[in-house]
Amino acid sequence: MGPLFALWIIWGSTYMGIALVVKSMPPLLGGGSRFAVSALLLGTVVLIFRGPQAFRITWAQFRGAAFMGVTILSVGIGIVSLAVRYVPSGIAALIVSVLPLWIIFFRLHAGDRPSRLTLMGVAVGLTGLVLMLLPGGTNPVNGASNIQVALWSLAIAVGSFSWTFFSWRATRYEQPKDPLMTALIELATAGVVLTVVGAAIGERWDLESVTQESWAGWVYLVFASAIAYAAFVWLITNAPMSLVSTYAYVNPVVAVFLGALILNEAITSDVVIGLSIVLGGVVLVVSGERRTRLKLNEQPQ
Repeated sequence: MGPLFALWIIWGSTYMGIALVVKSMPPLLGGGSRFAVSALLLGTVVLIFRGPQAFRITWAQFRGAAFMGVTILSVGIGIVSLAVRYVPSGIAALIVSVLPLWIIFFRLHAGDRPSRLTLMGVAVGLTGLVLMLLPGGTNPVNGASNIQVALWSLAIAVGSFSWTFFSWRATRYEQPKDPLMTALIELATAGVVLTVVGAAIGERWDLESVTQESWAGWVYLVFASAIAYAAFVWLITNAPMSLVSTYAYVNPVVAVFLGALILNEAITSDVVIGLSIVLGGVVLVVSGERRTRLKLNEQPQ
């Protein structure tokens, strides 16, 4: 239950941390540096508790973990870091929460036949997502236009799709047997990729202009990244994806609450409606999946 709790609560709070960081730090360089330091922190933990032998992995295992670091962390978190300059952090978490809905599409493509309740949940959840992506559906951040909010919201949805697809395929890639080593490599890879891309698009550090507020968010994310992502890697290799995806229920609620409490993000009727519709769709999906599993278990073997 510990890893799942970390995924629910700590990961939900990272949206608030990212929003604090980008107030005065370059988004990709800030994200890359926090992943790099998180990797160093996690690497120290691995060395102390697992010993040097934990770092003895094959090239194929390193390559698989590094690939996941690019396709999940670099793409998913990189887009969120850029987007929260215009989209409220709670809304960003809400858009990402459609993860269980994407999984159903992948299953359909693979020839699986989800239940009617599951498909109904997909339709409801995507309806909520569309409503959130429409111009005027959310209160902009930093004076952003409705078009900017809509485009960056769509970008978050694309990042969520990439995150979900490669999480779903995670077991097909050879990775280190120790989940902590896998998380370490993925964090380090994301740190390098985001730093390189940030520098390539012209981001530059101006440490004198970084506020204490942003530093507080950055420090929090360093520890939160190491803990929550290690929990995520352990769960996707040791627990059913339907269980892992339950963090989609909790993350947006935590993010919306902290966004209102710390970032003064407005909880408007649009936010409440979007949150209710999307989470309602997710609830239907997981309920449908649970019923399907119960029926299968009841069948004679």
